[in-house]
Amino acid sequence: MTPARRRGGLPRHRRSTTTALLLVALASALGACTPTPGLEWDTVAAPADCRCADGSPFHFWERRADTKRVVLFLNGGGVCWDAATCALTGEHGDSGVYDWNIRGTEPENRTGMFDVTRRDNPFRDWSFVYVSSCTGDAHLGDATQEYAPGLTVEHRGAVNGRAALDHLAATYPDATDVVVIGKTAGSVAAPVYGGLVADLLPDARVTVLGAQSGAWPDHPDLDEGVLDARWGAYDAAPDWAVDGLAARDWGPPAFWVQAGRHDPDLVLGRFDYAYDPHASSEVARWIPGDPPDLLAQIDANEERIEAAGVPVHSYTAPGAGHGIFEFDAFYTTEVDGVRLVDWIADLVGDDPPADVRCADCSAAP
Repeated sequence: MTPARRRGGLPRHRRSTTTALLLVALASALGACTPTPGLEWDTVAAPADCRCADGSPFHFWERRADTKRVVLFLNGGGVCWDAATCALTGEHGDSGVYDWNIRGTEPENRTGMFDVTRRDNPFRDWSFVYVSSCTGDAHLGDATQEYAPGLTVEHRGAVNGRAALDHLAATYPDATDVVVIGKTAGSVAAPVYGGLVADLLPDARVTVLGAQSGAWPDHPDLDEGVLDARWGAYDAAPDWAVDGLAARDWGPPAFWVQAGRHDPDLVLGRFDYAYDPHASSEVARWIPGDPPDLLAQIDANEERIEAAGVPVHSYTAPGAGHGIFEFDAFYTTEVDGVRLVDWIADLVGDDPPADVRCADCSAAP
């Protein structure tokens, strides 16, 4: 017998099912229209032995989201190594050369990769541990230097960074993916921190993305005179990072080689503007050329790293831009039809991308 039909032509059970489906669809549509909450930061207190250049307390920040996927962000902040560059001048802990205090560096980022409301942001659901540099040593140092009467500087970047690493490992012990991202001076140490994360979380896939320090050279005056003698970075480094190298031979390109040899499963990548003068201004005196040929140094560093058997995935954009992670350029930068944001998504995914390099690198992107 044909079921009795109600007004509207549908049997009772079919009408109920259809109504339920419509309600589910409506709820889904409303959910899609509901704005995703913006990124919010929590302050994480660091142990007492952590401090900034002026001896003030240090802390870092965190955004807890997906506990399986974590970004360790090493912020820039400039570097220093003498009385002139390390002076504790300026306002809010920023001398104009480097950040010597974190009073003015609270991460208020809501754009670029920190805009977690964008669906094309590969890190929108990830947790973040955000570490600023306030020690003038690119997150590498462990030394106290008296540069002048009344000017004592605490180069404790490695101590501060270790506290953040310990927090990451304790808070996210089951992480499956960790991406170490370094910005400008913060990217110098990124491969070292990548190796340390791999040591602490051996079951996680660890990716390193260093941005805008590709032109930092290997030069004995920088390696031994600054990294070792001023910052104490050589002695503060893990054993594997300096294995087989004297202090005068342990420079930024070697960090990538040592990390890649230490853990061949690390995925290593870098981003650079071809001619960004700000990203290497501190070390320009040790880069060949007058003016320094930044792109040639970037290329030479990458060739040296890969000649040592360590692959590096690279994206080189044209021009003299500066800054990428906090700006819309994170989404709009495109070279040879490849958007940077898509390239980064592939880098942290299952199939790391091919290198991207500008054809006419002097032109604006």
